Parts: sequence; structure tokens; C-alpha cells
Amino acid sequence: MDILLYIGIFIVSLGALLKASDWFVDSAEAIGLSLGVSPFIIGVTIVAFGTSLPELATSIASVYNGESEIVVGNVIGSNITNIALVLGLTAVVVREIDLEYNIWHIDMPFLWGSAFMLWFILSDFEITIVESLIFLAGIAVFLTYSFKGNTPDESGEERPVATVRHYVLLVLGGVLVYLGADYTIYAITEISSQLGIAPKLIALSAVAIGTSLPEVIVSLSAARRGKASIAIGNVLGSNIFNTYVVMGVPSLLGPLEIPEDIKTFYLPLMIAMTILFGIMSNNRRISRWEGVILLLFYVLFLAEITRSL
Repeated sequence: MDILLYIGIFIVSLGALLKASDWFVDSAEAIGLSLGVSPFIIGVTIVAFGTSLPELATSIASVYNGESEIVVGNVIGSNITNIALVLGLTAVVVREIDLEYNIWHIDMPFLWGSAFMLWFILSDFEITIVESLIFLAGIAVFLTYSFKGNTPDESGEERPVATVRHYVLLVLGGVLVYLGADYTIYAITEISSQLGIAPKLIALSAVAIGTSLPEVIVSLSAARRGKASIAIGNVLGSNIFNTYVVMGVPSLLGPLEIPEDIKTFYLPLMIAMTILFGIMSNNRRISRWEGVILLLFYVLFLAEITRSL
């Protein structure tokens, strides 16, 4: 009976998430474009960080509840999910994703840098306060360079005017995306816990998928509407945000437990997926077949988790 209740919560939360994501994408783009910000920068900042809030909230709650190993599993699992599942599905749905020129100028180097920084910092199985502050400094530098590299639209087209309605829907959509994802995570976690699954495996799979649902839905919604640049920026920004902020903030609140297999297997897998994303995007596009390859890697990732149960 309990499981049926949690399944009901999952369905309702997911429905709210779907609708709220549409409001959030439309409003964020309208406001950004009215300010002369390119769609890619909108995706890499406003949309990406808004959809990454569930990861941060879940990780902070995990530290306070004494389940700190969920933090690292959540970050690594979400980053793998964002690249393999979100990008893979988006590429398959839209046939081909065209990337903007500056992906290698600013964002991809920061993505690679954040992945290797995480590997280096976790090499001794602990995160010090100084290392936490280094993470937060990293996101500050990333934001500075992102807005510095923003190229306003000079096509001559008239900019849209953002109204009060856009701002209201942006805030309301962001809140509902967060709440929808939060209750979705709650339902998935409860169902998984009743099945006796270890916390770190829940974090790598169920929690990672749950916290990545906003990225999945927002990216697919943006891509279906011909806004693939927002989808790509969303994944890039979310992964960078996950590593720098979702790891940095909780580690300031208390010590984090780093399971050995996280560092020896799942973290190297995340780095490999990040490198693969960079290689695929080198020609400024990701094809449908490359999307299929990413999805296959995600299936293998889930298969390894299942084998560990």
C-alpha cells in the first residue's frame, strides 16, 4: 500500500514538473533576450542553475540527515545522467544538436576542469574547508567568464519585451520545478529504500535520475521548440554547477563520506563521459547516432549499479 502511495506522488510530481518546466524555459528566454543575452548563455546560467537546485537541496539535506555519502553519489550520478541520458535523449529526439561556437572557448574547458578537479580533490577521500572554498571560487570564475563571453544578438531583429507575467512565471515555474523534483525524489527514494538498496546506489541511480529530471524535461522541451542551444547550455551549466556548488556547499556544512568504489569506478566513468562529450562536440554538433551511443553508455552505467545490488 505504501509503495502505491509513493507511485501516486511520483506521477503527480512529474506532471507538475512537466508544466512548470515549460513556464520556466519560456520566461527565462524572454527575459534574457529582452536584456540582450544569447540563448546559450541563458541555458548555461539561468536555466541550468534553476534546474540544478534539487541536487543542492538534496545534498544539503543528506549532510544534515547523516547520509553524506549521498552527496558524492548524487553529484557523480547526476553528471553522468546529464551527459548520457539528457544529451543522448535530446540528440535522438531532435536528430542533431548544433552547438554554438563558444562551447570550446569557455564552457567545455570549465567542464573538463571541474571533472579533473573533483578527481584530484577526492584523491585522499576527504574534502577540506579550503578545497570547498576552491570549488566555490571556481563557479565564481565560470560565471564571470560566461557573461564576459556573451555575444548579444546583432541580427537586427527586435528584442522581445519582458512583462511582469514573464517574471511571475519564471519564479513560479522555478519553485514548481524544485517542488516537483523534490517530491519525485522523495517518492523514488522511499520506494528504493523499501527494497533495501544501499544509500550510495540510491544516490547514483534513483536520486541522480530524480534530481536530473528537470534537466531532462527542460532540455527536451527546449529542443522540441527549436532551442537546442538552451538544452546544451543547460547540461554544461548543470554539470559545472553540480561539481563546484553541490560539492562545495555541503562540504562546508560537515564532513562528507567518500565510498571507495565511488572514487575508483564511478568518478573515472564520469570523467570518461565528460571527455566523450567533448570529443563528440568537437565538430560543433552531436548527431542522432552519437545520442544513441550516449544512451547505450547510460544503460551500461545502470547495469553496473544493478550488478552491485
